[in-house]
Amino acid sequence: LIVKEYQEYPSNWRSQRSLADYLKASNIPGLEGIDTRALTRHIRLQGAMKAALSTFNLNPDSLVEKARQSPDMAGQDLVGEVTCEEPMLWKSGHPVRLDGGLDEFQWPDSNGKWRVAAIDYGVKLNILRSLEKRGCTILLLPGDVKSENIDKLDPHGLFLSNGPGDPAAVTYAVDAIRNQIGKRPIFGICLGHQLVGLALGGKTFKLKFGHRGANQPVKDLLTGKVEITSQNHGFCVDMESLKNSDVELSHINLNDGTLEGLIHKKLPLFSVQYHPEASPGPHDATYLFDRFIEMMRKYHKS
Repeated sequence: LIVKEYQEYPSNWRSQRSLADYLKASNIPGLEGIDTRALTRHIRLQGAMKAALSTFNLNPDSLVEKARQSPDMAGQDLVGEVTCEEPMLWKSGHPVRLDGGLDEFQWPDSNGKWRVAAIDYGVKLNILRSLEKRGCTILLLPGDVKSENIDKLDPHGLFLSNGPGDPAAVTYAVDAIRNQIGKRPIFGICLGHQLVGLALGGKTFKLKFGHRGANQPVKDLLTGKVEITSQNHGFCVDMESLKNSDVELSHINLNDGTLEGLIHKKLPLFSVQYHPEASPGPHDATYLFDRFIEMMRKYHKS
């Protein structure tokens, strides 16, 4: 957290602790005395930049050099750092380890619930809560799961989660998704959306200005409605790379015109770049979870 001036003494009657205490408890670094307007103008002109924050090395030249030498985000596969280490069943708001592993797994008696395999590339828990609330039994799978293992599970639908890093570097996930397209309904969010774009033959690129925050305006091209969305990504699917495919653009960002969502014209597949589960954040796009449920219902009814 970077501020111009920190107010040490909270004055709101509902306050339970100071901002500094909250940051310390959450392991979030804080910095004051910075001209935030000048910093904003600089980033606005230069785009996303590297930076260094230190409490022990106070030599500016040394820190600048460390920042310059730090690896670029482009080309980095970070899924392995955040994915679950083993398959888990999401049950009543918590992940539960499987007895006997994936080979012996049997879907529990779902009483009509939808069986959803969710690939964890760094999934946000409120996504799983949103699916569970809509009657889904969710099996959480590691990011490097093989397509043939998904086939053995025979889920009603496949969910592809958000996650960090460069989507083009997660080649194993692209291969698995490509082999799953057309076999069952698929819904992707954030990194999952980018991987869908790559699996369909598209390309991704790094944005000069990443989309961050809970107030990104997005237009749903299927309904004409505008929704305020929560976003946190630095890569984007190139719309032109999907121009001659069976993919229809479903959502665009109203700030820069970039792709925010796509839907397949013939197959049960759609994805969005932003976070409909937003926690915290706006809930304008929670209907997308209902769209996934309806897609599974129609697919399996036919």
